[in-house]
Amino acid sequence: MTVTPSFWAGRRVLVTGHTGFKGGWLAVLLHQMGAHVTGLSLAAEDPDGFFLRVGVGDLVDSHIVDLLDRPRLDAVVRATEPEIVFHLAAQALVLPGIEEPVETFATNVVGTAALLSACRQAAPDVILVITSDKVYANDGAGRAFTEADPLGGGDPYSASKAAAELVVASWRHTYATNGLPKLATARAGNVIGGGDIGYGRLVPDLLRSFAAGQPAVVRNPGSRRPWQFVLDPLAGYLAYAERLATSEPGALPPSLNFGPDAGEALTVAAIADLAIEAWGSGSWECVRTDPTAEAPVLTLDATLARSVLAWEPVLRVSEAVDWTVDWLRCQVDGGDLASCCLSQVRSYRARAGW
Repeated sequence: MTVTPSFWAGRRVLVTGHTGFKGGWLAVLLHQMGAHVTGLSLAAEDPDGFFLRVGVGDLVDSHIVDLLDRPRLDAVVRATEPEIVFHLAAQALVLPGIEEPVETFATNVVGTAALLSACRQAAPDVILVITSDKVYANDGAGRAFTEADPLGGGDPYSASKAAAELVVASWRHTYATNGLPKLATARAGNVIGGGDIGYGRLVPDLLRSFAAGQPAVVRNPGSRRPWQFVLDPLAGYLAYAERLATSEPGALPPSLNFGPDAGEALTVAAIADLAIEAWGSGSWECVRTDPTAEAPVLTLDATLARSVLAWEPVLRVSEAVDWTVDWLRCQVDGGDLASCCLSQVRSYRARAGW
């Protein structure tokens, strides 16, 4: 199944976290298909981030609201009357989660519960909560996780995302007979692409160092992760929400993984080398001071998404790195990043067939 643009045309869609990296790309995709997009998020602060450089605020009805401000949250959701909700707002980084665990749990767990509570009154057709590949209890065995594997999380960010999954499951169990919308979670991780400025994330850190002409500092170069270009999981989210909206309740799994083919789960060192090749220069060095003690292997089994949605990644990981480096080159050269974004969206849609 591919995404159906006509399904989204004119549809009222709420995207939380629209000032962030993935939320901003999703807002652009939805706008391109003619959806009426409302964004709800904290303010974008970095001028080099996706939201400000692409002008996402001009494409959506933007509301700067903290999820924990329940009166304002309720008011925006009630006034918007969304038909589809994508919940991406989160504290989305491992290292800040270690530094500020209480705030991370508050945003990712209580914030999710607050949004679901607000949606009980607005009654959208579908709510898709985006969590993470890190929701699984990683035993270090190195096998790809399936949706049936137990949840866990060894650091505050990972644990908070697993807890958000439990919040969604509890809502589904408790309110199923009270007009609950179709409610599901999507799990993807190690997403790369233009406009990601998160410190402590491999590719943004690499590209900042390359642009500054400095060696990049790399933690855990042997770690293996499910790298993918941002538009691949977003296409999965759109297809998932579309199918949820057009299927009978219970017809689809309550959670789906979105990740690359097994052979595309590369090491940190391999990604760094691909980035150097794409940029044309640069170097990296390993500094083993990582306090997170992350598992050496984390990969996802996306067989279920392929089966029920006919979803497939469009870009290979080498292409994902190339497209991300193209964005940085445009930025360094003073180019129009909004045009760069739209060009990549058009190219991606052409290859995906929608």
